[in-house]
Amino acid sequence: MGSPLRILYMHQHFTTHHGFTGNRSYEFAKVLTSRGHEVYMICSGIDNEPRLTLPRGRLWSEVEIDGIHCIPIAAAIANPLKITAQGGYRRMLSFLHFSRLAGQVGQKLPKPDIVFASHTPLPIGLAGISLGRYFSVPFVFEVRDLWPDALINLGALKNPLAIWWMRRMERKIYRAAQHIVALSPGMKAGIMRSGIADEKITVIPNAADLDLFSPAVDRQWGRDRLQLGQRFAAIYFGGMGMANGLEYVVEAARVLQDRGRKDIVCVLHGGGGQRSMLEQRAAEYGLQNLVFSDPIPDKSAVAKLVAACNVCMTIYRASKEHTWSPNKMFDGLAAGKPVIVNVPGWLREVIEGNGCGYGVDPERPIDLADALERLADDPDGCQQMGANSRRLAESEFARHKLAMRLERVFEDVLACRSPQPHGTSL
Repeated sequence: MGSPLRILYMHQHFTTHHGFTGNRSYEFAKVLTSRGHEVYMICSGIDNEPRLTLPRGRLWSEVEIDGIHCIPIAAAIANPLKITAQGGYRRMLSFLHFSRLAGQVGQKLPKPDIVFASHTPLPIGLAGISLGRYFSVPFVFEVRDLWPDALINLGALKNPLAIWWMRRMERKIYRAAQHIVALSPGMKAGIMRSGIADEKITVIPNAADLDLFSPAVDRQWGRDRLQLGQRFAAIYFGGMGMANGLEYVVEAARVLQDRGRKDIVCVLHGGGGQRSMLEQRAAEYGLQNLVFSDPIPDKSAVAKLVAACNVCMTIYRASKEHTWSPNKMFDGLAAGKPVIVNVPGWLREVIEGNGCGYGVDPERPIDLADALERLADDPDGCQQMGANSRRLAESEFARHKLAMRLERVFEDVLACRSPQPHGTSL
């Protein structure tokens, strides 16, 4: 480790364990501060956890959380579960507002050694460019999803002018960044298609929360809350937006009910713009084997719900390309659960290649039903897959290890050299 750094870190959806969404930025920032670095985190102060709520009338404030200098600002929404209910135009305006205000507030903070902006949303990269130039320091950009490609592939973005505008923004940010962190090999390949050199990109996937999610977590509280009884349970936890395509799970539950498998239940935990539609479809089918669970602003409680179930599901809508690096999959591994994933590519390779679960066809809900029956009917095999999951989480996806890879990226960029591969084998 080199000299301590002052890092200006920007992430609109930053949250701690008391938020509704992934906390990669929180965990990484904690590791960085524990290693002597000073971290200033600009994030949304709207609809976030209580400690980040802004005083009335203030555009920004500062609060220290676990050694992190958190700078909540009065722009956008922090909770992606609610963002999915907004229209695309309104959503983009809020993203741009956040980026603009983040750039203004960032200039009032102490001069950093490096600026680090985490996307999504994409416009945060504009603030990263602005602040890197203002302070004359390197700007590093983190890509959590490929925009606009992901939106186009899902059918959520069709307007040619909007696509041109977002591609132009994407290329501008990629080219201005001194280095780019991608969360999956597929994301790296997508960035390279934009003309960015291989050596300018480092893959640091999402990480497993080994402390909160664990095979040792008591499962009875969650089983009582979800009213599972003695049934074999598979849980999905996270957003319920269009990208998630959770009607796939509803249809699989229908197949299981038609087969008379009353001993298997699917749990959908979370919220988002598609939840009411999913509940309505389940009611129309008269499903008795599908449980809807409301979001909980406490990730330790989510960990208890996961512990209560036998299998974790990582589900996305079928699309042309699959580059995601979802928190829920890595937390499922940490919990020591078999994982079922319905997208091809690197996620399926990680799960099946390490004996941690099954990949299923995103166009065939019957495949999910078959996989759940297979696991429910093979307790020993299910247990072995769960053990493989925990072992993989510890060896390849521990947060501390991955946060130190990010630290090395910063140090290499400041030393004006290309970061060397340090590796997680994907």
